Amino acid sequence: MLTNRLVRAARVALMACALGATLLAAGCGKPAPSFQNLDITGNTQFGTDFALPDTSGKVRTLADYKGKVVVLFFGYTHCPDVCPTTMAELSQALQQLGPADAQRVQVLFVTVDPERDTAALLGQYVPAFNPSFVGLRPADQAQLTKVTKDFRVYYAKVPGKTPDSYTMDHTAASYVFDPDGKLRLFARDGQGAAPWVHDIKLLLN
Repeated sequence: MLTNRLVRAARVALMACALGATLLAAGCGKPAPSFQNLDITGNTQFGTDFALPDTSGKVRTLADYKGKVVVLFFGYTHCPDVCPTTMAELSQALQQLGPADAQRVQVLFVTVDPERDTAALLGQYVPAFNPSFVGLRPADQAQLTKVTKDFRVYYAKVPGKTPDSYTMDHTAASYVFDPDGKLRLFARDGQGAAPWVHDIKLLLN
């Protein structure tokens, strides 16, 4: 009796192992990446592309950065805290990734204040954090409205003491695309460089 039970148990174990091997071979057992930022893979509420001029006037889209992880950040050059902090963290992250991986990452800074952020100003501000960073400036209100609506980015002018001293409230987060151009992550601000390094490595690999 005991021998029969052992035989049946062994058969069940072998069948379970065989089934597990089959599932793994089919990719069913592959775990999802454990990102530290919010995984929005497959979310259809956000845009899938953009078409905006860079500081030289050339219209850029995701296709220009095929094969790279693309970080799309919305901000403005007069931002007192969130924008420079995020840009500095991204610069630190690229340094920590090392030259080989860093060259496979493209950071894009989209201004929500094209009224003050001229192409010349944006062209000085953005590369100051890292020479590889690129500034994008909507050519008119229609382009700004479209790209912010596509990516569900909030922005609003907050009046200052003088007409030129206003600030901009805006969504303080970034959108991250994988090397195939698929939107994967919603990255929070003020997180430091480590989560960026962790998640970008997962996307690159």
